[in-house]
Amino acid sequence: MGAQAAGPLVVGVDSSTQSTKALVVDAVTGAVLARGQAPHTVSGEAGAKESDPRQWWQALAEALAQCGEAARQVSAVSVGGQQHGLVALDAAGAPVRPAMLWNDVRAAPQSERLIAERGGARAWADRFGSVPGPAFTVAKWAWLREHEPAAAAATAAVRLPHDYLTERLTGEAVTDRGDASGTGWWASSTESYDAEVLAHVGLDPALLPRVALPGEAAGTVHAGDLPLPKGALVAAGTGDNMAAALGLGLPPGRPVLSLGTSGTVYAVSARRSTDPTGTVAGFADARGDWLPLACTLNCTLAVDRVAALLGRDREDVAEGGGVVMLPFLDGERTPNLPGASGLVHGLRHDTTAGQLLQAAYDGAVFTLLQALDRVLDADAAPDAPLLLIGGGARGRAWRETVRRLSGRPVVVPEARELVALGAAAQAAGLLLEEDPATVARRWGTARGAEYEARSRDDAAWERLTATLADGAPLLR
Repeated sequence: MGAQAAGPLVVGVDSSTQSTKALVVDAVTGAVLARGQAPHTVSGEAGAKESDPRQWWQALAEALAQCGEAARQVSAVSVGGQQHGLVALDAAGAPVRPAMLWNDVRAAPQSERLIAERGGARAWADRFGSVPGPAFTVAKWAWLREHEPAAAAATAAVRLPHDYLTERLTGEAVTDRGDASGTGWWASSTESYDAEVLAHVGLDPALLPRVALPGEAAGTVHAGDLPLPKGALVAAGTGDNMAAALGLGLPPGRPVLSLGTSGTVYAVSARRSTDPTGTVAGFADARGDWLPLACTLNCTLAVDRVAALLGRDREDVAEGGGVVMLPFLDGERTPNLPGASGLVHGLRHDTTAGQLLQAAYDGAVFTLLQALDRVLDADAAPDAPLLLIGGGARGRAWRETVRRLSGRPVVVPEARELVALGAAAQAAGLLLEEDPATVARRWGTARGAEYEARSRDDAAWERLTATLADGAPLLR
């Protein structure tokens, strides 16, 4: 493998909810020389979503083993991981209970209580950059203390998922500002852990990892049970959204719309975000800038479910007609309607199944584009091309709906494994002493098929806006 490389090799890891992926990448050219993937299991019911962190480590070992000899030749490693998860460890470094994942919503009452107890949404947004929803780690820790006090008392270290893997790689307790900004106890206003909130939720700061500076190493590989060379550099890693932004080499103001099980919109910004509505999470990025982001719960799975109910292929859509659908099948996070269900309005005798399916696409894209308006700041060009990523970006119906409702040009990057590529760019940046976003731009990860702007469908936009407003009592 090494003979094919123009430069040193690095490993980028994507430890997501369902699986771990590893890419061995040429640090100079960005060529992917080997890849591996291994699954995780998620358990839980009635709002619970949990995983044993030890299986993330086993999956990492398996994914690296699939990379073969290339993994043994790498000079640097970085881990991008699912955000917000609560990993509680005992004094020996073993989990005291399964990790509570980002999509575990049991902490909703604790989230609401924390917001009220600490000055309300505006105060949280000003201090932390975000209003802490149930996903945030601070709410999960409050839930653990309330419902499983013995587990909380036995906890000697609290980590995020990517921190857990980085610590097992290096023996060092290290996180980064990007992932830390999704905890609810790292304040974006001071770029440090917030002593008052930690005291309020009974969490000793000594239990938390050091926050590495952008470009700083977490340590070196010391674990002997992985097919990696001992002594290879290990970057601080980051959260999955921050890693994807690195993987695209995003300059400030370039909007991204990600179409997956959930939908996300984000852009790098030089300005710290403070949205008191909670629509925009004012995350930090992995470099020193900011990554305002909004997330919807209902995206590709919701539209696929509507297609299945109609007995149609997901691409079998028809424009026209006045039917409106808000496909909030799992409740919705943006807008904040946790008790919502799907809503259809304007159904007529002449409405076709294709028009109804198109309405599901319109509803899913509309909520993302509404959130994008909040995400983008004054520095963002209103006609900047949208980078369309995620599984849905490959679908014609998704792409055309985004074009029609946004009025913007669209680019669909060829690169797919953007979280792992972003982690690889972070590792390459550490190794080569370069800005990782500059590395990713040199790799050309954002290049792809370009689609020119269409005129925005203002009539559809107005129908969706009115239905969301008028239907509010039903959706709540």
